Amino acid sequence: MIKILVDAMGGDNAPAATVEGCVIALGKDKDLSLVLTGRKQEIEKELSKYKYDAARLEIVDCPDVIDMNDIPTEAVKRRQSSLVVAYHLLKQNEDICGLVTAGSTGAAIVGGQLILGRIRGIKRPALCPAIPNSRGGMTLLCDCGANAECKPVMLCQFALLAAAYAEVGFGIKNPKVGLLSNGTEEHKGDPLHQETYKYLSQMQGIDFIGNIEGRDIMCGGCDVAVADGFSGNIALKSMEGCGKLVLGVMKKEFSATLSSKIGYLFMRKAIKRMRGQLDFDKYGGALLLGLKKVVVKSHGSSKPQTIAASVANAAAIYRGGLVPAVEKKLEGVDFSSLIPEQ
Repeated sequence: MIKILVDAMGGDNAPAATVEGCVIALGKDKDLSLVLTGRKQEIEKELSKYKYDAARLEIVDCPDVIDMNDIPTEAVKRRQSSLVVAYHLLKQNEDICGLVTAGSTGAAIVGGQLILGRIRGIKRPALCPAIPNSRGGMTLLCDCGANAECKPVMLCQFALLAAAYAEVGFGIKNPKVGLLSNGTEEHKGDPLHQETYKYLSQMQGIDFIGNIEGRDIMCGGCDVAVADGFSGNIALKSMEGCGKLVLGVMKKEFSATLSSKIGYLFMRKAIKRMRGQLDFDKYGGALLLGLKKVVVKSHGSSKPQTIAASVANAAAIYRGGLVPAVEKKLEGVDFSSLIPEQ
């Protein structure tokens, strides 16, 4: 039985969305048990709306909740908050395999580092979402917001972390890794990216294909796009906005005239498939790579299906052995000799 923690109070729609998502996840995976942290009375009120296997669900009462506007470094000092309690439980219990939260991204990152801890040798954790691509699969974007300022060694480690995730989480053998820049030529980019390009070209354990541009994340041939958190976050939000724009325009145009409505009737199955392919939430949230255990950060506005997908993703990543895979890859790279002390 795999046990996953869920911060039931995290997110704009909590606890309603998180509780419903947990019920969905339990129904789909009979080898899963969940521990929900949060205000017990509110959680039980939501649970009363559903039928579920109560033997596989536990509630840990936490009176406090971290707000999205709280300062992360101060928020993690609130030991009775649902997120902080969840992190302490994750650290202290060997039988708990992972954590899912739709709460404050900053608090999740700070709590991951200060409470749970990083894998030995990893400088900083990175947020790594799965982005739908034109091949019908996905591309991992690492980092998308955890580290606005980076050094070459961090970007090189992001490449290694995400390559391990692609192999373990999605079964991609020898994933192709690209460095997000403003051009594909070797000399493109600022000094950080030019220097990182040099080191990635020399790294063992990854298949580095060179620089990629923003459009290549969804329409190129790479499986992993390495980015600093500032550029990666802008790229992610731009792609999400573009997807919403396309679907919004299509909805408007198909309802504009009688002929377009009739045309929609013939095309609705294809449109439904397209919507599914462009769905950023079908893989759940972004994995917080580099920590000692699996932590998945969902959107603050996550719906129940997104929470359920995040829980399923966390369980699948644990089953695949991501942390041991990362540790094995780290053994094959001597960062101190590859990259001068910074």
